[in-house]
Amino acid sequence: MNAIPKKLVVDEQGRPHEVIIGWEDFQEISEVLGWDLDEDTVHELRQAREDRERGVAGAYVDLGSL
Repeated sequence: MNAIPKKLVVDEQGRPHEVIIGWEDFQEISEVLGWDLDEDTVHELRQAREDRERGVAGAYVDLGSL
């Protein structure tokens, strides 16, 4: 991700208060952070991570074997 064009909103004392970014940039950030995932998908990803950390054979496909 490159630099994001933004507008900084400051309060009366000149302290940062809000940041305004473009909609497409917000959508990209949301996807990267997983904010767009439903609860079932988040649960499946957490379960997959736990399986990988425990070394549960057959629970996932190692990226190197694809």
